[in-house]
Amino acid sequence: MSRPILTAAETRAAEQALFDSGVTVEALMARAGRAVADRAWDRFGPVPALVACGPGNNGGDGYVVAQRLRQRGVAVRVCASAPPTSPAAQAARAAWEGPVEPLAEAAPAPLFFDALFGTGLTRPLDEAVAAPARALAAAARHRVAIDLPSGIASDDGAVLSTPPAADLCVALGALKRAHRLMPGLAACGEVVLAEIGLDAASSVVEIEPPRLAAPGVESDKYKRGKLLVAAGAMPGAALLAALAGQRAGAGYVELLGLSGDAPPHALVRRAWDDAALEDRRIGAIVIGPGLGTESEGARRLARVLAGDRPLVLDADALTLIARQGPATLRGRAAPSVLTPHMGEFARLFPDATGSALDKARHGAAATGAVLLLKGACTVVAHPDGRAAINPPAPAWLASAGTGDVLAGTIGALLAQRSDGFAAAQAGAWLHAEAARLAGPLLIADDLLAGLRAAARACL
Repeated sequence: MSRPILTAAETRAAEQALFDSGVTVEALMARAGRAVADRAWDRFGPVPALVACGPGNNGGDGYVVAQRLRQRGVAVRVCASAPPTSPAAQAARAAWEGPVEPLAEAAPAPLFFDALFGTGLTRPLDEAVAAPARALAAAARHRVAIDLPSGIASDDGAVLSTPPAADLCVALGALKRAHRLMPGLAACGEVVLAEIGLDAASSVVEIEPPRLAAPGVESDKYKRGKLLVAAGAMPGAALLAALAGQRAGAGYVELLGLSGDAPPHALVRRAWDDAALEDRRIGAIVIGPGLGTESEGARRLARVLAGDRPLVLDADALTLIARQGPATLRGRAAPSVLTPHMGEFARLFPDATGSALDKARHGAAATGAVLLLKGACTVVAHPDGRAAINPPAPAWLASAGTGDVLAGTIGALLAQRSDGFAAAQAGAWLHAEAARLAGPLLIADDLLAGLRAAARACL
């Protein structure tokens, strides 16, 4: 089941449901603190530690962390920016069996815990708190953030104050929006989830590994999905999309607009012919990679948009649609998936503001299409407001042609299931996993072998 990604309000509601069931604030704090301490112990071992505590319940979690580590024999110290103010945090402070140093006077330790401010922060930190916290984090060998790095807005990932960057961020109970949205995610490091009993739900979830169906005994190449990829001025981009469609499982891939014979011979190539678009066996069409934005590219796009096949619209197709206005897509009955990067998105929706999540939802609502917004955080949005965010992908994907591979991957999945929201999520996950398997210094062509391995693991 996909993991929910919560707002601060959704987190408070999930916690309140626990309190209504009889769980006390103190008991939940104890669960959270123990979970963080155990995660840090598992990762870093008995490293001398410094826990920086704030005045609220995030600070209370920190006192529990310190006591748990001390019981395990770790040399641990505590510093604080202010005395605890909530009853639960005061109880946790009272249970800590050691001294508490002023934050501004604390000496660094090899392991630093940021328990100053967590979910729900809405204003910048006082620099008298933020500056020493950053210095202590910078001097540490390992850095752990409890729930969120202090200074990050939990609902949109905005940086309210430059945070002490973490190597490990332990999300309490559920992922928060800032764990998956830039720029906050850049400060989180690796994010791990500590289960503390929250039963939460949200319209925004994390993209999970897809469940791909192997062909049955009754399958044929068309039942596995026929994908048509429209070529144009730069045929190499369309070729990458077509090859990705093959590796992502389409049973039949046709590259329209590029004739000739070359490996792989299983890829059907033919010169452009409008009549080829009428084949009722086509499950989806990918158009845009290398299409060109002059008259012939515009004509081919118009011809495809006039049809009734599910579409993946990328690259030059998005540039052409921006000239017409994205509302032109609203009349299409068949599913459409748009895959812009931030630059293409800005041309399509120049007035959109907010986080990547806000922008993707805006674009999906404006077009009536599923919109996958590519970037350091990749967001898939449905016109009805649902959204999914991919776990961070390897930064090596910032390379020419990788978006063409993504378009072809989504196209293959769309040809098989006619569900743009599911196809876009599965394509994003497979694309990122293919990059992880390809490793550093990848080029787009390297993703093709990785796609096969990534898909095999999901069968």
